[in-house]
Amino acid sequence: MVRVESMASIDIMRAYMPMAQGIPGVNRCGGFDAYNTDKYSLALNLRKPKGIEIAKRLVAWADVIIENFTPGVMRRMGLSYDELKGVKPDIIMVSMSMQGQQGPHADQPGFGTELASLAGITYLIGWPDRSPAGTGLPYTDFVVPWLSISAIIAALEYRDRTGKGQHIDISQLESGSLFLSPAIMDYFNNGRVESANGNRSSYGAPHGAYRCKGDDRWCAIAVFSDGEWQAFCGVIGNPAWSGEERFATFALRKKNEDELDKLVEEWTCQYAVEEVMQRMQEVGIAAGVVADAVDRSLDSQLRYRHHFVTLDHVEIGLHDYEAPSWRLSATPGEVRMPSPCLGEHNEYVCKKILGMSDDEFVQLLNEGVLE
Repeated sequence: MVRVESMASIDIMRAYMPMAQGIPGVNRCGGFDAYNTDKYSLALNLRKPKGIEIAKRLVAWADVIIENFTPGVMRRMGLSYDELKGVKPDIIMVSMSMQGQQGPHADQPGFGTELASLAGITYLIGWPDRSPAGTGLPYTDFVVPWLSISAIIAALEYRDRTGKGQHIDISQLESGSLFLSPAIMDYFNNGRVESANGNRSSYGAPHGAYRCKGDDRWCAIAVFSDGEWQAFCGVIGNPAWSGEERFATFALRKKNEDELDKLVEEWTCQYAVEEVMQRMQEVGIAAGVVADAVDRSLDSQLRYRHHFVTLDHVEIGLHDYEAPSWRLSATPGEVRMPSPCLGEHNEYVCKKILGMSDDEFVQLLNEGVLE
């Protein structure tokens, strides 16, 4: 995969914290580094006519073109789907915009952070007695690529049958809304508007993240049935309060959930989070460590599956990258290259992929077309 970038308009992801070793730089962002393995970086000035020409030469080589500009930007650069079809009739172009390529709000610019709110996700995250908390991340940016894979596969299959390409128009707003289908259906059918509920569940109690022994250590515990409640009480030693009438049924446990949560946490605070999780799981209670980055990096299951791969980044140095979460028996996926520095592969892309001569490559560098 070739990633077309520009030093004149640097991808905002390259500017996010954290930076490796705390040193700022466009090649040191942890987020960019994590999500851009196995990609070549071509730093191309698309404000120059020759930059557009090179982009079209890249289109002639490619199978799929992916862009996430505000609708109209690609057209103004001379890189619309209709124009790219003239370069390669069977090209597949994927446009991942805020709200789709057409419609009353199609031209609205923004990021996944705003879309999480527009899609209704932010409204459901937080506690009922406080303002919405949100995810703290551009949530739809993480949703859309996985959905787009299915669309790309469908377009490739269509091309295999017909010899024709397609333009895939993906709305991040609609993609985010898909994840709220139960809440939307509840409103349409029952007139109920779901709201933030903290860590609680309408069909479980106790249900939450409970503080454990140590600094900022938590265990998520979910009890759904009366049988699980009895098993839970056994794990915590059947204290006197667990046999009180106010906790005798699920309805009563929900009614007295504030008191129940306090009592549960009085027990969990006495133990390490791993012990709480293990003791709950041994009797069939859903429980898990609220893991931080250290927990994930040391996780024995992830290590067993070789989820982390050590690669040597040009500027950051040796460190772990995450491998694909899937394994194919015949063609297992693997990470081979670290994330690229900005423009790191200009020469490779131009000479090896596009077949440029040394003279043409040097001329484009001198003219500022290649950055």
